[in-house]
Amino acid sequence: MSVGTPIERIWPAPVTGALTDPELTALYGRAAHPHLRVNFVSSADGAVTLDGYSAGLSGEPDKRVFGLLRMLCDALVVAAGTLRHEGYRALRLSPDRRAWRRERGLAEFPTLVVVSGSLDLDPAQAAFADAPVRPVVLTHADAVPPPGLTDVADLVRRGTGRVDLAAGLAELRRRGLDQVLCEGGPHLFGALTAADLVDELCLTVAPLLAGAGPGRITAGDASAPRHLPLRHVLAAADGVLMLRYARDPADPPPAGAAPAA
Repeated sequence: MSVGTPIERIWPAPVTGALTDPELTALYGRAAHPHLRVNFVSSADGAVTLDGYSAGLSGEPDKRVFGLLRMLCDALVVAAGTLRHEGYRALRLSPDRRAWRRERGLAEFPTLVVVSGSLDLDPAQAAFADAPVRPVVLTHADAVPPPGLTDVADLVRRGTGRVDLAAGLAELRRRGLDQVLCEGGPHLFGALTAADLVDELCLTVAPLLAGAGPGRITAGDASAPRHLPLRHVLAAADGVLMLRYARDPADPPPAGAAPAA
């Protein structure tokens, strides 16, 4: 997948011609209310990884949207297992994306939020040690942090025995982190879905068959199906599809949403 692969909108109202970054930014945008967006990539047959990593499914068009979604958010939420396995580095943005945020009165960098029930985290990992903004670790009352973790991150304890995601999300919003982007992993996505906290799913579909073996983008305990309308379909010239599903703004707010003013 080459750099500069054109991306076009094919639904609704197809638009001929490659979308610019400002046009893509407008298509995804920031919601007018507290909002939790989930972003994933999968193969055409539903695999969440290729050779054990999501990077094997992600090409230049997906990385482009991936970066824009990070620019748009106030907080980036990721499960501790995904942070470790995917080798997350410090959450930094390019100078032009930092300038975009400053022009809109936003903090220069989003806040990294790590969800961990065990606190099996390495304070020396670059995601913590090199972070431009002090990360938040969302955990529960019984978890014991490793030495040095509280030197590089704020611990937010919500729940007993397991993390209370709704209460944790409410705390992020109390801190002014209203636009939340979650990058997984599958068990965190499944838990957020079960708690009815997901407002939006951005799904990139790579044009390949991974075959049997890899899991799906969601995992964990079964939960009730929830309708999530399709909002747009983008297509890259290399066959990648980018789908955006989101709640209707008129729907009742999900659990954990901030009360109306």
